[in-house]
Amino acid sequence: MRPATLADSVRTLRRRFEQAGIGDAVLDARLLVAEASGLEPTGIILHGDRETDDAVAARIEELARRRLAGEPVGRILGRREFWGMTFHLSPETLEPRPDTETLVEAALAHVDRQGLREAPLVLADLGTGTGAIAVALLSELPLARAVATDLAGGALETARENAGRLGVGQRFHAVATDFGAALSGGFDLIVSNPPYIGLAEREQLSREVREHDPDLALFAGADGLDAYRAITADLPRLLRPEGAVFLEIGWRQGEAVTELLEHAGLKEVQVRQDLGGRDRVVAAQCVAK
Repeated sequence: MRPATLADSVRTLRRRFEQAGIGDAVLDARLLVAEASGLEPTGIILHGDRETDDAVAARIEELARRRLAGEPVGRILGRREFWGMTFHLSPETLEPRPDTETLVEAALAHVDRQGLREAPLVLADLGTGTGAIAVALLSELPLARAVATDLAGGALETARENAGRLGVGQRFHAVATDFGAALSGGFDLIVSNPPYIGLAEREQLSREVREHDPDLALFAGADGLDAYRAITADLPRLLRPEGAVFLEIGWRQGEAVTELLEHAGLKEVQVRQDLGGRDRVVAAQCVAK
């Protein structure tokens, strides 16, 4: 009987994950085998015929047990891809998710409509977590600067590290505060993916989210709108005239967040959908003073 190869290990792990009801069984298996063998995920395809030695097999089993126990792959690896970049995670950060790229796309589309891609814009990322949104925008806006806020010290440390490693650290300033409370204003863009889950929805969340994402980044009061209330109340003070805000929302929160923005005096409020066709981002502009 021939020795098991890396490709064999991926297939075996995929079957185990499928039997456990793990949705992304193929991708998860490939990522974990790549991690255990010290290869990039694409390397598993190129070097699939490489023998899985005892040390690698033991490491694969260790990682597989963590995944089967409900730990997300991003937490196991300690990193997650977003906007073509790798962001390190910490216990105090959410994993950046593909749906949030809808917010980055919406903000950049606004900048392009205004012809400001090369302008020295000042943006704020409220509740920055890993820094993914701010760093993604800075990677596309070469003269922009970002102020990124978070209450969690560990999140700010992680965000600073990500910004520095990804080449925008000199334009990224982290501030410990609750959303925009300690900021003074004058922002061209404000972006945020705040907590938006109601406390009563905890048991409806997947095990991966419920047990491994930080509560501070998930829950926002009984109805999930507390963070939006805090953010929208500060927007007239924080945004410069004609400045714009982009907020990620839960798919059933478009109407409620629209009302909060309109109550704060913002104009041109629009709800945008993600690739799945669900409401994902609410955008608005500050009325000229």
